[in-house]
Amino acid sequence: MKSKYKHIYFDLDRTIWDFEGNSIGTLKDLQEIFELTHIEPEEFRKTFNFYNDQYWLMFREGKIKKEELRIERFKMTLGAFGIQDKALVEKMAFEYLRIGPSKTGLIPHAREILEELYQTYSLYIITNGFNDIQIHKLRNSGVLEYFKKVITSEHAHTSKPNIEIFQYALTVVNAKKKECLMVGDDLEVDILGAKAFGIDQVYFNPAGLKHTESVTYEITSLLDLKKLLL
Repeated sequence: MKSKYKHIYFDLDRTIWDFEGNSIGTLKDLQEIFELTHIEPEEFRKTFNFYNDQYWLMFREGKIKKEELRIERFKMTLGAFGIQDKALVEKMAFEYLRIGPSKTGLIPHAREILEELYQTYSLYIITNGFNDIQIHKLRNSGVLEYFKKVITSEHAHTSKPNIEIFQYALTVVNAKKKECLMVGDDLEVDILGAKAFGIDQVYFNPAGLKHTESVTYEITSLLDLKKLLL
C-alpha cells in the first residue's frame, strides 16, 4: 500500500523501549546494591512507579525541575518504607539513571518493524525523557541507527502533549503536517497531543484499554503498522 506519510515519529518508553520490564530489572538491581532486599520487590516497584508518575506529571506541567524529579521520586519511595536517608536517596537516584539505560528490553516486534519501516520512511523519536538518558537507551538497545533524529523535551524546552513540541519536531526536520504520523502508547500525551497539533496518530494500545477518543488509527501490536504503512 502506498502511504501518504514520509515522516514517522515514535514515542520511546512503552512504545519502543520496554519501560516496565527494564524498570523491574533496574529496581531489583538497586535493592541488591543498597541491601534493601527485605522490601518486597513488587511493593517497591509499585511504590516507585506511583511517585515516578506523579513527579513526571509535575515535570511536564513545569512545576518542578529535572533535579527535583530525579531526587524526590526516590525520597518519597524510600520514605514510604520508613527510610529517611538523604545520602541513600541521592545514591539511588544516581544509580537508577546509570543502570536503567543499560537495560536493553524492547517492546515485542519493535526491532522488526523499525527495520522494515526504515527502508521507506524517515523515522524519529519524540520523547519527554532527558536527552542523554534516551540516547543511551536507544544505543544500548541497538536501535539508535534507525532514527534520523531524537527529539527530546529537554531540547525542545517543552513537553508532550503541548503542541509546541510537535511544532519543534516538524520544524527541525522540515516536515509538513500532512506527511507526518505519530505513534505512541499514551493516549493523552502522545495521541491527543499530536491530534491537537494537527497530525495523524497511531494509538499503540496493546492492553486494549477502553476509551471514547477519536484517533486516526489504533493498533494492539507494532506488527499492525505493516498493514498501515507497508
